[in-house]
Amino acid sequence: MALQSSSPQPSIFRKKSTPAMSTAASYLSAVSEADARARAHGGSPNSTPALSLSSSVTTSSSDTVLEDPGAEFEDALSYPRNPPTSEQVFTTVHSEFGHCANESYRYTSQHKTGTPYRSYPEQDPPYYILLTTYLSYLMVICLGHLRDFVGKRFRRSAYRHLLAHDGYAALNSDFDSFYTRRLKTRIDDCFSHPVTGVPGRTIMLLDRYSPDYNVTMFPSGTRTRGLNISSYNYLGFAQARGGCADAVEACINRYGVSPCGTRLEGGGLDDMQHGLRDELDGHPRLVGKGSLVISDEFNHASIRWGVRVSGANVRTFKHNNMKSLENLLREVISQGQPKTHRPWKKILVIVEGLFSMEGTLANLPVIMELKKKYKFYLFVDEAHSIGALGPHGRGVADYFGINPRNIDILMGTFTKSFGAAGGYIAGSKALVDRLRLRAHTGTYTEAMTPPVLMQVIASMASIMGISPTP
Repeated sequence: MALQSSSPQPSIFRKKSTPAMSTAASYLSAVSEADARARAHGGSPNSTPALSLSSSVTTSSSDTVLEDPGAEFEDALSYPRNPPTSEQVFTTVHSEFGHCANESYRYTSQHKTGTPYRSYPEQDPPYYILLTTYLSYLMVICLGHLRDFVGKRFRRSAYRHLLAHDGYAALNSDFDSFYTRRLKTRIDDCFSHPVTGVPGRTIMLLDRYSPDYNVTMFPSGTRTRGLNISSYNYLGFAQARGGCADAVEACINRYGVSPCGTRLEGGGLDDMQHGLRDELDGHPRLVGKGSLVISDEFNHASIRWGVRVSGANVRTFKHNNMKSLENLLREVISQGQPKTHRPWKKILVIVEGLFSMEGTLANLPVIMELKKKYKFYLFVDEAHSIGALGPHGRGVADYFGINPRNIDILMGTFTKSFGAAGGYIAGSKALVDRLRLRAHTGTYTEAMTPPVLMQVIASMASIMGISPTP
């Protein structure tokens, strides 16, 4: 559904022979139409995310989003059918981003239908590694206490903050600050290294040196580029140059950086917000007293805290162990509520789509079979999988080829793959309305600002393969 506005300002994307797309919501409308075309084509999309729309050459296509076969496009949106190949030459402004032109590294994130998902359990370290590690810690702790004992008596000036003086108590407790002083400080040059710039495939480190074993640090004035193996900028959309950055800049020029929740003249922000909500769809209800939450033992701390304050009973099953989950389901259904043994009002199973610490995927095909068998509600946290998994970038459900409407609650964030801020809950209207009224932080939430909305919309379009044609 095209969303229009009466705003007279020029559009970000223009078309020569047809009326210009007047708002960023038109951009979202183009995303929706391209999404429908991708679904109609079936199978995996033939395009890859254009991570740097203005700095990489994208293959042109005759299948345009706007229905006008004979029109010439200046900055129209198109759905590229053919993926870039290694023979094509790309002019990438920033070497950290853009298309991967090496065919041997191109991969479609998709599970083969009909094959069981094999979860790789985390391997425990060998005993000799455990033994030597604990012995090393014991040695450092003993030497640290010995240095404190000697230093307080022979180097009182260096330990002034740990000693009482002039009628004042010690500034720090030697026991409470022991770990920081004697263990963490020694590895600060490794784990507390300052960085600069936008994190991409690599990251820029600011070099420094210490003459006193990391107690004080001095910058050397040089920089070192290192491999980035820990960053929320999964797909590179947080870069300062490229299509997403250009769209956000144009959005700021058009709408400004209004305070959160402000309704803009002409309904521009309102159209963007409603349009983005239209793109996020799902189904269900919440839990409370008399309900049961079954949680994976490795679920994020925020999930565990949330179910505790809900008032529902909580049980956990072994990480990604479907046999453990089924056994627990049989037990709780047969036994009912504690003391009264009445049937549970509701049973909600909560899993993460992609477990951030373990790197494992939820065994969603088996969970969906159990859902049909035992009739529970399902909550999937897609904070780390949305945008980064699946042939269409729609997360773990897309990866396994499961209809997301069969999942009761889908939650995701716009901070990681999309390089923006905020998040979403995809579910029924009753669920969303109740969250707005009853959620713990709902009273204090505000609408997203135009630049953040534009970043989400532009990165979503890029994931779907929509980009301005050259």
